[in-house]
Amino acid sequence: MARRDGRGGKGSEMTMREVAVRAGVALSSVSRVLNNHPDVSESMRAKVLTAVSELSYEPNLIASSLRRGSTMTVGFIVADISNPLFAEFSKGAATELDLAGYTMVLANSEFKKERDAQLARLFRWRRVDGLIISLADQDHPETIAELQRLEAPIVLFDRDAPQLPQASTVTADHAGGIRRATDHLLDLGHRRIAMITGPSPLRPTQERMRGFWEAYKARNIGHPADLVRLGSFDAAFGEAAASEFLQRSSPPTAIISGSNQLLVGVLRALHRMGLRPGRDIALVSCDDVPLAELHHPPITIVHRDTIHMGKVAAELLLERIRDEDAPPRLATVRTELLVRDSTFPITV
Repeated sequence: MARRDGRGGKGSEMTMREVAVRAGVALSSVSRVLNNHPDVSESMRAKVLTAVSELSYEPNLIASSLRRGSTMTVGFIVADISNPLFAEFSKGAATELDLAGYTMVLANSEFKKERDAQLARLFRWRRVDGLIISLADQDHPETIAELQRLEAPIVLFDRDAPQLPQASTVTADHAGGIRRATDHLLDLGHRRIAMITGPSPLRPTQERMRGFWEAYKARNIGHPADLVRLGSFDAAFGEAAASEFLQRSSPPTAIISGSNQLLVGVLRALHRMGLRPGRDIALVSCDDVPLAELHHPPITIVHRDTIHMGKVAAELLLERIRDEDAPPRLATVRTELLVRDSTFPITV
């Protein structure tokens, strides 16, 4: 009698045959359903799953993955799982991967470069079919070494890593978005515009600063160098930088926040000092989270479609999984400026 617990090569195969006989379908159809292949009709799926239930069959997924040389899993290392943006990125990627029959395993590096390396090693040991990663540090030698050892496609999420020429990349047009935001503030008469954003080595920071400087340069206007703070993407840094700027004898008339979490800190500083965006100071931030939309007044935002970015990351990865000879690609998602009541004209 064939074993119904799915263990063992021959016994497992015979049990799958029993499922096929009970369902009245081909053995290959059972395999496609159990591997969550997208090209399966709902009626076929229902027949097979009914037979699986009736026979109490439990497939041995580890043995199956070893036989076919694929685990049908993809790793996704995010920098900060508490950031709602990463929830949207992950949702977009997981939806696309699920349609292709892959399961996505999410891991949180807590923006620690050492943890990036540990998680990359863990996913390598787990033989994932591909990896999407948002690096805490683009140049961390241990992480780069682990990713170079990974014999699976890699997609970098909004990061640059020249040491990984085999990796595809999905990013956003940060420079264009901040250029439009800065032009908007300059058109309103602002000249002392403060920029608060993340670590200088990271791609988003570099691109945002490029767009910021280009806006000033195009008008032959000098920017006060003392109104730029690069550090981290967390709320504490945003609050400290905004507080420092606003306590000066000549404070900025506008602030650009380089992330949604920095925005939380900037708003805390403004609230503590009794200042209101849209009345006392102009304010622009990046990424349209509920806080920005529901704040009174609503915050002007440099917007990118984060769910779409996740889907694009998954598409780039699947492209390389299906064709190992496919070249790595760079995909850039557009940004747009959503003008709201937190920005206003000023007389200089």
